[in-house]
Amino acid sequence: MAGVLSLLRRLYLSAYNWIVFAGWFQVLFLTLKTLKESGYEHVYSTVEKPLLLAQSAAFLEILHGIIGLVRSPITATLPQIGSRLYVVWGILYSFPEVQKHPLISSLVISWSITEIVRYSFFGTKEAFGCAPYWLLWLRYSTFLVLYPTGISSEIGMIYNALPFMKESGMYSVRMPNKWNFSFDYFYMAIVVLAIYVPGIPHLYGYMLGQRKKALMKTKKE
Repeated sequence: MAGVLSLLRRLYLSAYNWIVFAGWFQVLFLTLKTLKESGYEHVYSTVEKPLLLAQSAAFLEILHGIIGLVRSPITATLPQIGSRLYVVWGILYSFPEVQKHPLISSLVISWSITEIVRYSFFGTKEAFGCAPYWLLWLRYSTFLVLYPTGISSEIGMIYNALPFMKESGMYSVRMPNKWNFSFDYFYMAIVVLAIYVPGIPHLYGYMLGQRKKALMKTKKE
């Protein structure tokens, strides 16, 4: 019974990783094609649907961690996925005024390359039991450049959306109301930006530690 469950787990995770890999590959291809043919102003409108689907699929990774399907710690997975979901749905999708900003391109390219490498690594590992060293090296090295470019693009997009949040009052709840409750989406975004300050060095340090551990383990083997 345990062997059957283990096989089902591997089949599911392999399929999940390769399906999401295909989604991010499509996002990258469409982004580069649009940049070449039309310019950065049209990148978001071209990749919106596959981007939303590919990034939203990452929510399952939180569930995978909770139920023990994977060993990734929730403390590392949740903030990374949570911040991205906030950016794609709470910023890019919600405020069309920022959808033609140049930072969209650096954001999407950074995310896409990172996820293409990550999902192909885990997909290969689940399907064959191991991954080639070059893919492992990419998995634990590309973030050295792509994390700073991606995270700075995230911050830039949130910052650029602030005036439109304040002006529109979108997602805000004003007093008086029957719940006797108020909420300001604009100030929540400022809190999110403030969280990035301690969050960036913490996550970057965590990834550096993971890189050292993974590469040293490979060398010993």
